[in-house]
Amino acid sequence: MTLDAGSAAIIQLAWARRLGLDDHAFGDALATGDRVVRADESARTVEFVRLFGSSALVGPQCLIDAAAAVPDADLAQHVTLLTLTRSHGGHGLGAAALFFADDLPLKQVAGEMTVSHGSPEAIELESRCPPDDVNEVGLSDLENRYTIIHEVAGRRLPLACGAYTEREGLLAHLGVLVDPEWRRRGLGTVAASIAAHEALAAGLTIQWRADVSNTGALALARHLGLSAGGIQTSVHLG
Repeated sequence: MTLDAGSAAIIQLAWARRLGLDDHAFGDALATGDRVVRADESARTVEFVRLFGSSALVGPQCLIDAAAAVPDADLAQHVTLLTLTRSHGGHGLGAAALFFADDLPLKQVAGEMTVSHGSPEAIELESRCPPDDVNEVGLSDLENRYTIIHEVAGRRLPLACGAYTEREGLLAHLGVLVDPEWRRRGLGTVAASIAAHEALAAGLTIQWRADVSNTGALALARHLGLSAGGIQTSVHLG
């Protein structure tokens, strides 16, 4: 699905505020063709974000100067930021594709389904998943959780959880986690769809962030109907 032009402007506004930029920074950058920069000598993370053709870089002034002649396409590569920050002890946070939606088709499953809004089920689900998956999704940071429950022999087993947290009062940052034994059955799609529609009903625009090497998360974003909108590349300073 395609994003409304107004939704793209809302997304850029939210990211401008998140990065400490002027509200119209991304729009102005698109008009001028310039990269938006903000020098922050206290920053412990260097952030490069490209959204709908505009880009922004936040970090110490020396790194902004070093990146001035580097094209956006190169700066979006994690290895480029690592190289620029090597003398500052830069170590990787990676590059992530950003997807967005202001409307989505509803994904459903046949039969009845129990959905829990509680934290205990989400915590139990995390305990059944690989640590790397748990860390990338970060359910503990997503306040609104919708966990699909399978009831068997008197037990309530959490199978998948779709969740979101509100950012800048404009975006719903979405995440989904599925029990490894129950993957490839469409549960992740359903859980994500439930959370996404709850967020849309609250008047928020959906955001999905997936590491560029995470083929499963990228495929799920496209399957849900999200639109690719940009990339975020980050490096921690030592």
